[in-house]
Amino acid sequence: MRPDTPAENVDHNAEAARLERTADRYPEDAEALLVQAAAHLELAGDRPAASSLYDRLLAAQEGLDNPFLVRALKAANLWEYGHEAEARAIIEGVRVAAPRDPAPWVIVAEALESHDELEQAQETFTEGARVLLTDDAEPPYSAHPLLFGRHRVRRMLGLAHDDWDVLADTLHVSPVSLDELHDPKRVWSLGSENPAELEAEISRLRAELGTFRAALSRPFPVAVLHWSAPELTELLSAYPSLSSEYPSHEEHLATIEASLRELAASGTANLGIVSGTVPSYEAFAASEGMSPAETSLLPQYATTLAARGRAVEWPPQRGTACWCGSGRGYGECHGE
Repeated sequence: MRPDTPAENVDHNAEAARLERTADRYPEDAEALLVQAAAHLELAGDRPAASSLYDRLLAAQEGLDNPFLVRALKAANLWEYGHEAEARAIIEGVRVAAPRDPAPWVIVAEALESHDELEQAQETFTEGARVLLTDDAEPPYSAHPLLFGRHRVRRMLGLAHDDWDVLADTLHVSPVSLDELHDPKRVWSLGSENPAELEAEISRLRAELGTFRAALSRPFPVAVLHWSAPELTELLSAYPSLSSEYPSHEEHLATIEASLRELAASGTANLGIVSGTVPSYEAFAASEGMSPAETSLLPQYATTLAARGRAVEWPPQRGTACWCGSGRGYGECHGE
């Protein structure tokens, strides 16, 4: 489903069932697929079924890439159908664990915000910012909602701007400023009988929706394909013609980093890397009715992996390992 497809045009139960079937076919991608399925069940109003999917994922927690994201989603869902105490306990657990991913922080803070716990929401957004942001690096794209949400709640609380609010203003690209979008008085305009006020509010809402849709519709606009050394050796052994695409593993890694830096310099946001395996690539080629030796298939394979939730953010967050798998920190490896 396209993220900007109107909800009334989607059979959310059917889409959830399709995603569950896909998860059975691709167990290595089950986490991302079942999270999407649970989202469709929430939209369909079947929140208990969504909680069951989150529980199914958490039962196999050792294999999860982001267990705190699943916990945060479960908490937000539980609170929506009357399980406030359990939701609060999970939210507190996520805050104490201090995950290094912005998404769980944003989800639990927005859950608090949606239930008028504005002080707690502001504290949660701020805790997440302290954990994830540094003074000497620009926040990654995935952390922007953390700063925007914090700005929104602080505006509603009537708090004065601080350095992170100023940073949020700088990162915001909509023609309508964050101060205007997050103005509590905007709600008064919705009840106005003045056509000029209503028209101005509609323009603000369109700008906000446009920014939101843009973020949703491009989770990874460019996902670059990466092969580990053993996988690349196996690939070239089976399909020698691809050596023109991959002269050596060292050059392959250097090309990935150079390409991503060039894209970032040109203004492309939210870049990602997907790691391929030969069996997976061969299965994809068979599904497309093409030979794995076709170089034109490689970017299609990368796009498909990204759509299945396999992309990781580039550049890696500060202090984390390099994307190449060397085990060294990104700043000491390809981030030098």
